[in-house]
Amino acid sequence: MSVPKKRRTPGSTGRRRSHHALATVTLTKCAQCGRSIRPHTACMFCGTYKGKEVIKIKEKKKKE
Repeated sequence: MSVPKKRRTPGSTGRRRSHHALATVTLTKCAQCGRSIRPHTACMFCGTYKGKEVIKIKEKKKKE
């Protein structure tokens, strides 16, 4: 009984790996504070989403 020399051809391996590329991150500006955030997510800096406050952000304590 014969045994295959390779399990996968280089073309088959390349076609599978064609979807493994990293995609660039899309960023938009927050309407409230102007920082860069991911679209369709609440701003982690000011806690707003679509102009409404949805997250209560705690103030950072300053080191003395």
